[in-house]
Order: sequence, then C-alpha cells, then structure tokens
Amino acid sequence: MPLPNIRLLDTPEDLRLVEELQRAVWPGSETDIVPMHMMITVVHNGGLVLGAFEEERIIGFVYGFPGLEETPDGPRLKHCSHQMGIHPDYRDSGIGFTLKRAQWQMVRHQGLDHITWTYDPLLSRNARLNISKLGAVCTTYRRSEYGEMRDGLNAGLPSDRFQVDWWINSRRVEKRLSKNPRPTLTMGHVARSGLRPFYPAPFSDAGLIRPPEQVPPFEERILLAEIPHDFMALKARDFALARDWRFFVRELFETAFAKGYIVTDFVFDKTEGTLRGLYVLTHGESTLDEFE
Repeated sequence: MPLPNIRLLDTPEDLRLVEELQRAVWPGSETDIVPMHMMITVVHNGGLVLGAFEEERIIGFVYGFPGLEETPDGPRLKHCSHQMGIHPDYRDSGIGFTLKRAQWQMVRHQGLDHITWTYDPLLSRNARLNISKLGAVCTTYRRSEYGEMRDGLNAGLPSDRFQVDWWINSRRVEKRLSKNPRPTLTMGHVARSGLRPFYPAPFSDAGLIRPPEQVPPFEERILLAEIPHDFMALKARDFALARDWRFFVRELFETAFAKGYIVTDFVFDKTEGTLRGLYVLTHGESTLDEFE
C-alpha cells in the first residue's frame, strides 16, 4: 500500500479519532482507553501524538510524553512512548515502522536521545518491529506491569512486559532507519553462524510449540531463544500452554538479564515451511553479525 500520511495531532477533533481507534485495536475494555482530554493535556505539555491517515481515515497512531529516568548522575529526561496502535485491517503493512520513524525524528528535534516503551515479549510481530527493524535493545523484564488487563487481547494472563531502550542518536538505530537499512536477520544467517537454538522447543500432539521443562544453563555468549511465532493464535487454542510460555519466558529473561545478557536482535523467518521466531541474546560486545 502507499505510505500513509503522518501528522501531529493536537486538536480535540483529531484526538477523538485516536480515542475511537483505540476501541478497534483493544476491544472489550472501555477502562483501558486513553481519553481525549488526557491526550490533549499530554500534547500541551511536551508530549506527542502522531496519526497515520489513509486519505481522511485514521489507521494508526503513536502516543508518548516526556519522563524522567534515574542515572548515576541523577534524573535525566527521556521520552516515554506509551501506546502505538494499528487498525486491524492495516496490520503488517509497515505503518508501525513509519509511525516510529516519525516519532524518532520529532523526539530528536526536542533534544532527547532516549525513548522507552513496553511490549509483550511473546508477540513476535512486535519483537520483529521493535528489536529487529527499529534497533531497540532490552535488559529489563517487568512482571505484571499493568496488573490485570481486561481487554480482548490481554485478558487472562499476567501482563509481563519488556521495557526496551531506543537510543535514537546511536549508529545502530540510525543505520536501521536509513534509506539502506541492514537486512533483517533470517534463518539463513542463523545457519551460516553455526549457532543453534538455546533449547529445543518441541511440538505438542496438537501441533503447538511447547516450552522446555526448565531453562538450560547459560554457557554461550550468543543465545537464540525461541518463542511461538503466533502467540495469540496459540493462546486461543490452548490457554494452559500460553500460561506455560508466559512463566517460562519470565524465568528465561529474568535470569538472562541478571547474568548480563542483552536482547539485541530478533529472527522471524520460515524454515522448512514453518514460521519461527527467535530472540538473539548477546553477552558483552558479541553480535550475530560477526558470524556471518
């Protein structure tokens, strides 16, 4: 599809459109909708709401505000990107990347160099965008970040989240967002590296991928951690298995981050006709690129 028109939104009329779009993106819980009056307050106090439009129809948005983070030298400013939503009819069409690139430009113009946000680490689509395409990294796992959520996408499972760091002036990010970005990793890169997945992820009798019984020992400086390629479909078919995955990845990433590993990339590709999603965890200065 043609690139959408991206524009800053700062009027009650425009932000009412964002309010309505949220109901299509996260159906089932009115209490989880950010109201127009809150977004008006945000944009009048340094925050940003960006909308993606196809002609006059809003099809996506991203919303954030300035925040503080603790550092050894005291508090410093960052941008907290709170929500991004794409209309269900337009997912997987590149709109999310276009919105985040516009946000990158606007926040740099404000003089900030760090954007953070959260996402469910079991959602491969989000991991591919946030980690692989945008160049964010992660060292923070937050248990039940939003408490019990009641919308149709999140209800029933602990709201565990990655908090990612997007260092928007770094060479890594600038390269990912350039006109000639680094190609996203594929299973071909993994095969050429000689690396194997950190643990086997066998299939159940119903053909659904299962987590291992326990997290294996951390022995290599680069690890490939597999997750279900479509967690929402798996959750719809086998809720108990979805819970098993939630608690497995909680232990996996909390242990990895405590040992100094960083999530630096994500592989989402087909191998032998099967879609697969694998996080790349690195220790120290190692990257998968050095094995290509």
